[in-house]
Amino acid sequence: MKSVLKLLCGLLSMIGLGACDVFDIDAIKPGVSTAYEVRDRLGAPNTEWRNADGTVTWEYSRQPAGVSCYMITIGSDRIVTAVEQVLTEANMARIRPGWTRDQVRRLLGRQRSEERYRAGAEVVWDWQIPAEHVEQTFFNVHFDRAGVVVKTSRSVKPPP
Repeated sequence: MKSVLKLLCGLLSMIGLGACDVFDIDAIKPGVSTAYEVRDRLGAPNTEWRNADGTVTWEYSRQPAGVSCYMITIGSDRIVTAVEQVLTEANMARIRPGWTRDQVRRLLGRQRSEERYRAGAEVVWDWQIPAEHVEQTFFNVHFDRAGVVVKTSRSVKPPP
């Protein structure tokens, strides 16, 4: 059934209908799946992070339209060691004033958008996050001109 869905989505995308987003993260199993399987199922990662312990973490962000970002860690043996959805309340709560853009990016993955205010004196990155209601909810990180976190906030876009 999944192969039929993938074929259908592929055909629809060829004619310009992007409604299908096949992203089979549940098929990736730590201790079982290989790096080759991850690339076959999910494609190339948005970003590849090299870790001090010799592992590598591949980032699969679903931004701007999705509400998730998966970090998949792969050991030196090319076997998946961890699959983590990083856009969580716990991770968002970790961000503190003084953090750099690189620290935030490494923790939450690629942002949905970037806005500049007051002639570039404030830069705000946002991520669309899961919402309990119909409206879109965003987690925002505010940086100063030097790229240092000043604060975090949330915003909501009401339904049309």
